[in-house]
Amino acid sequence: MFGGVGIYANGLFFAILDDDTLYLKGDAQLKPQFEAAGAHAFDPFGEGKPMAYWSAPAEAMDDPDLLVEWAHKALAVAGRKKAK
Repeated sequence: MFGGVGIYANGLFFAILDDDTLYLKGDAQLKPQFEAAGAHAFDPFGEGKPMAYWSAPAEAMDDPDLLVEWAHKALAVAGRKKAK
């Protein structure tokens, strides 16, 4: 589908590892937080059609506790999507 590695937790697909970049699942509610953190949307084919995944904020990649917070946010998005 995209050539990356899908990451699951609790049966939920919440992250992608592609080209040495970690992308976390997002939605309209989480998008402003990703943008404020300087993240970019995952556009695997470079066609201007990004998927609903965002690069993990750079500061989170250096802070395990912060990365866990972002992962929990992404898991919550995946959970909401599954519930629909």
